[in-house]
Amino acid sequence: MKIGNLYFSFTNSSLFMLLTLSLVLLLIHFVTKKGGGNLVPNAWQSLVELIYDFVLNLVNEQIGGLSGNVKQKFFPCILVTFTFLLFCNLQGMIPYSFTVTSHFLITLGLSFSLFIGITIVGFQRNGLHFLSFLLPAGVPLPLAPFLVLLELISYCFRALSLGIRLFANMMAGHSLVKILSGFAWTMLCMNDILFFIGDLGPLFIVLALTGLELGVAILQAYVFTILICIYLNDAINLH
Repeated sequence: MKIGNLYFSFTNSSLFMLLTLSLVLLLIHFVTKKGGGNLVPNAWQSLVELIYDFVLNLVNEQIGGLSGNVKQKFFPCILVTFTFLLFCNLQGMIPYSFTVTSHFLITLGLSFSLFIGITIVGFQRNGLHFLSFLLPAGVPLPLAPFLVLLELISYCFRALSLGIRLFANMMAGHSLVKILSGFAWTMLCMNDILFFIGDLGPLFIVLALTGLELGVAILQAYVFTILICIYLNDAINLH
């Protein structure tokens, strides 16, 4: 779509992010319709309650120095982040679907936006004293400029490493499964009994890697979320 000198494209990433958000919202809507769920939860309600309790415990454990009510201000953002990443990662395991989190610009945009938000929270809570994390206490004055530069680079690279970690893990695993699947399918279509028997090896490896990728998809959503909580705790408490 071209408007003047600007191009707007509704890409596969946009489509599957929209599908993921729609799926999550529909799930939560049907689970919590009429103001609440069932007294005896079904499987879908149990899933939503499990995710909710898991993220709530994560926030309470990782973010210290605040009252429970203040912590709850950060809970919706962290819950949405975890749920969105979890469903995006799992959705990418469906054949002929699209893995949003295997694209660097998507994960980098997400990590940088959260990083900017955490920095804003740090300044809101601590004012200019937030900059004290750049210079640890008791550092000799001649070393101060070097340490400030190193700490600043380290702090800024948090956002970059956060996005790269998620992108690299999802892309590498999916690429490996795709390559081995193509190799197994090629051997299966060779119309030769030896190739058919030899195909069992790559086929079993693909099945094992698929199970491993399911674990990685869940783990990466957890790692991304817990790091956000740790960075938020550091910004608030200046650790």
